[in-house]
Amino acid sequence: MKSIWKNYKTDIAYDELMYSECQSRPVSHILCQYLNSLKKEDIDKRKIAAELAIMEMGISFTVYSDEGNIDRAWPFDIIPRIIDAREWRIIDKGLKQRLTALNCFISDVYGEQAFIKEGKMPGDIINSSKNFRKECIGMKPRHNVWANICGTDLVRDRDSIMYVLEDNLRVPSGVSYMLENRVITKRVFPELLQDIDILPIDDYPTHLHDMLSSIAPHQNGKITCAVLTPGIYNSAYFEHAYLAQQIGAQLVEGKDLVVNDDDCVYMRTIEGLDKVDVIYRRIDDDFLDPEVFRKDSTLGVRGLMRAWKAGNVALANAPGAGVADDKVVYAYVPEMIRYYLNEEPILPNVPTFLCSKKDDLDYVLAHLAELVVKPANESGGYGMLVGPHATAKEVETFRALIQKDPRNYIAQPTLAISTAPTLCKGRLEPRHIDLRPFILQGENTFVTSGGLTRVALRKGSLVVNSSQGGGSKDTWIINMEDR
Repeated sequence: MKSIWKNYKTDIAYDELMYSECQSRPVSHILCQYLNSLKKEDIDKRKIAAELAIMEMGISFTVYSDEGNIDRAWPFDIIPRIIDAREWRIIDKGLKQRLTALNCFISDVYGEQAFIKEGKMPGDIINSSKNFRKECIGMKPRHNVWANICGTDLVRDRDSIMYVLEDNLRVPSGVSYMLENRVITKRVFPELLQDIDILPIDDYPTHLHDMLSSIAPHQNGKITCAVLTPGIYNSAYFEHAYLAQQIGAQLVEGKDLVVNDDDCVYMRTIEGLDKVDVIYRRIDDDFLDPEVFRKDSTLGVRGLMRAWKAGNVALANAPGAGVADDKVVYAYVPEMIRYYLNEEPILPNVPTFLCSKKDDLDYVLAHLAELVVKPANESGGYGMLVGPHATAKEVETFRALIQKDPRNYIAQPTLAISTAPTLCKGRLEPRHIDLRPFILQGENTFVTSGGLTRVALRKGSLVVNSSQGGGSKDTWIINMEDR
């Protein structure tokens, strides 16, 4: 039987499963051997089974386009990505360290601003940040934690080192797809999962529930949690509904909530008003409360900020947490770790040029065709320039944008981010991937065992976002110590 690994290329980047065309890494040996034992028809059947499961389970996402909003089935590749548990323990520790420092920074920004006063960061970076909310100055959320849920994007370069690409601290999405990917994998490869010691991920809803309960204004008696969604037309609505169901919370829209004269939040029910203690909000700050932010917002709840400031409701993530989501602020996270925790960073940043610095700006403008350029506050892969894949016209367009507003742009070297075998028209081909683990912080800190592996399904592409043609894989953290 012809090997499915024949002609598989591993020379374009570090490959997560294979050393070479014929040699698997120790952590992926059982999987690679198993895949090689299957006939092409068997693999095709499993791919079809996964697609049917996705349709049956209603796993979808919305793509926004000029032609309108399009609901699509979740793009899933059946070949998992594998990481050794020994490496993951280091990553786990690094992620906890990073979020702890970020929460110290956010608290400091809305408090004494010692980090800025001691010259660790220019003050105008915060003053010019569109996610800095003056309305939050002086607030102290429970446990001094502002970002309760974080999705940190990791990439591995050719040197095999795992780098932090960015921190998502506003309304990070994707965890429901991480959970559902595992459910689908169990249907596709039930016999394989019995033979491999894979760390579980299905405890995430329990940890999410416990974290939300830990930030409630009171710790006695019943705690009522709600997931606040923009509604059915939001691209992540599937996730909002899924998580609400998994943690036993009410799924609500802004119109379902009201803030009374007592500055408490209540949910409208057929039996009357029911007090809400914790809101896991999936709405951006701008739309959260028309009394404070955008006056035309119909998505939020009038008076919600009053209730939060009065200490009568907890909001996860807290308003204003997005100030640390800024990609310019990202460049200062290693220094935050040293300053607040007196530790060296466990996980390195990708080297970053700040266009607001003259020397960095001069270098970026001279090397635009070699760099990845990102706006400070965009997400989803939008507004980026990938220099090596850009046309001369696109490079010049970005040159003008950067020169017009240097503060709004950073640049990074174009990494040869790692690849993983991906099923493409019946063949295994390398595709670039990243990884988004999810970190919870309240009274305690928890990191998922793995995360959402996103894959650039287009050959040669480095853009993994589902809204731009990317897909996903199940992520296996495998315990090798008993082998």
